[in-house]
Amino acid sequence: MALAVTGDLVGREPAETTIYIEHSGGHRAVRNRLDRASTTYQVYAHHREDAAALAYRVREHLLEDLPGRQVGEALVLDVAEEQAPVYFPDPTSREHSYLGEVALFITEA
Repeated sequence: MALAVTGDLVGREPAETTIYIEHSGGHRAVRNRLDRASTTYQVYAHHREDAAALAYRVREHLLEDLPGRQVGEALVLDVAEEQAPVYFPDPTSREHSYLGEVALFITEA
């Protein structure tokens, strides 16, 4: 099973297990101190149950492990769930996919 975490789907072959992460918006929550970044994650897998299980693992890591971590020059203060993983089959390939969204609350480290 191939597995990739990516910010784009260029070169990806159908049926490859993939975690696609994309910035989807956000705003400055506190002037000059705190940003809120909306981020979607989409998990593709050959079998629907594999896609669901992996999507919920990604969700758990984002919500439980990311708060309090420094990533580069950013400190992740908190992570809030905007949408739990939902079945979202790819409209072109009809591959099994689950899509979720979180809000990252970040400040300069």
